[in-house]
Parts: sequence; C-alpha cells; structure tokens
Amino acid sequence: MTEITHRSVQSESGLRMHVAEAGEGPLVLLLHGFPECWYSWRHQLTALAEAGFHAVAPDQRGYARTGGPAETDQYTILHLAGDAVGLIDALGADRDHGANRAVVVGHDWGAPVAWAVAQMRPDKVRGVVGMSVPHRPRSSRPPVESMRRLFGDGFYMVRFQQPDAPEAELDRDRAATFRRMLAGMSGDGPAPPLIAPEGGAFLDTLPEPEKLPGWLTDADIAAYVEEYAESGFTGPINWYRNLDRNWELTAAWHRAPIGPPALYIAGDRDIVAVGARNVIDSMTDFVPNLRDTVWLPGCGHWTQQERPAEVNEAILAFLHAL
Repeated sequence: MTEITHRSVQSESGLRMHVAEAGEGPLVLLLHGFPECWYSWRHQLTALAEAGFHAVAPDQRGYARTGGPAETDQYTILHLAGDAVGLIDALGADRDHGANRAVVVGHDWGAPVAWAVAQMRPDKVRGVVGMSVPHRPRSSRPPVESMRRLFGDGFYMVRFQQPDAPEAELDRDRAATFRRMLAGMSGDGPAPPLIAPEGGAFLDTLPEPEKLPGWLTDADIAAYVEEYAESGFTGPINWYRNLDRNWELTAAWHRAPIGPPALYIAGDRDIVAVGARNVIDSMTDFVPNLRDTVWLPGCGHWTQQERPAEVNEAILAFLHAL
C-alpha cells in the first residue's frame, strides 16, 4: 500500500508548512477547506500517487500542524495564494520550460485559493480543480455587508467577523464540532442554512448526529481532533475575518478571467453548490477553459471524503487530458 509521509517545507512565502505527500511525478497540490486539514485528502493522496503523480496536501496557513501568525491581517487571499505558489516553487517537482508548475486542487475554502492561484499566477498552474465553491468574479461592493443584508447577523460568515467568540465556541468541544459539522453538511445530513437562531450559536444549526454517515468514522473524528490539538480554530476563523480586506486587495483582478484548464466538482446535496447554481451555470464567462462540471448525486459538502472513488476518477481523467 502506498505510504503517506509527512514533513515541513519552507514555502517561498516565508511560512514553514506541514505537508502530507505521496508518490513521484508531476505535482498535484491539494488545498483543504474549513474546518479541515491535510487529512481530508487521505483518499486522494494514495490514489494520485499510484497513478504516477506527486500528491502534496499541506495544512494551510493557520491550520493544524502548520499554524501561523497571530495577527488577523496575515490571513488575506494574497497570503494564502502566496503560500501555495511558494510551495510549488519549494517543491519544484514539475519543471516545464524552466518554471515550476502544478495542478492545483481546492475544496471549500481551498477552492477560492486554487482559483486565485490560477488567476494571479497562471504561469505556475497546469490546471485547476475547484470542489464545492465555484469561481465567483469579484463583486462590485464588499461582501460582508451584502451577506448581512441577505441573510442577517446570524449567518455564519457574518458571525465569524466577531473577535474571539467564534473560535471559543468551536474549540470548546472539538470532537463535537467535527461530528456536527461533518455529519450535518454531508449528503446524509439535514442541509442546514447555517444561520444561527436569534440568541443562539453557530453550532445550534448543526445538531449532534444520532450516528455518523457511512463515509465517516470515530477514528476520522479523532484524527481531526488530534490535528487541531495545538493550533485550534483561531487561524481558520481569521480567513473569514479578511473577506472585506480580500475584496479591497483584489481590485487589480476585478472580473479577470482564469486561463488554465479547469474542472469543477460538486455534490447535488451540497448547500454551498446548490445555492450557487446560477454562478456555476455561467462560470465559463470567467473560466473560459472549464473542461467539465461534475455533479455527484446524493453527495453533500465534503466532496472528496464522501465520494473518494468518483472524485479520484474525475481528477485523474482531467490530469491525463492535460
């Protein structure tokens, strides 16, 4: 069986990052989402390695064994994309005409990072795969106030702007946090709106599951808890606290196209994807080289964990066609 190994790599961004990796060959960089870490790519690392690729899944800035700066403003999309580009350079496994390049794959929050890397540094990207979160062109106004008007103060991205309270809630009982989030937003869950009731908390929208879905085990929950033991949730929440700052910093890329070959994968029970169906249907307006959109019936938000075989098949077909 293919072994997943671990080490620390100094990204050219300046951040020392923990990575899990397997295999040798062209580089495939796997960027996790919230609240995840390298472990969410456990099924892809081995499959990609066995197909002849060098698969690398970092703990991104602020997460798990990588950790990160204490300052909130150190978690902008420019930092996150810079970390990924810096890893491509540091790993240097796939040289094309003298430049390090990779296929960048992202899920949930990792998808906007992957899209940003492909948009900002297409010279580094052979192809890009987004899961759950489609590419959204930059809006005409800052996002947080827009979300507040649409969904109210209880919407989780709005609540996450508060200092201290969001991570205090999620860190209180990490095992319960992971159980409730991973089960609740899966294809087996209730597809909650993620809008806290008045006077309630974020996790009130995600009830404790009577049993875990078939793709998720107690050992998986324990693995996530262990990975978060040192860093907790402050770094991950800081990504959300930079939403408006990201809008300010990306003015130079306002409605700029994404040129590299692209693939989009989502579950048809993923509340993120279902709620963005109009964006997905028009994505070729800004991702003109979108090769395919793959919908996974009955799959919820945790795309590559819920449906590893189908996701691996789609990614490998995309890779072999590049």
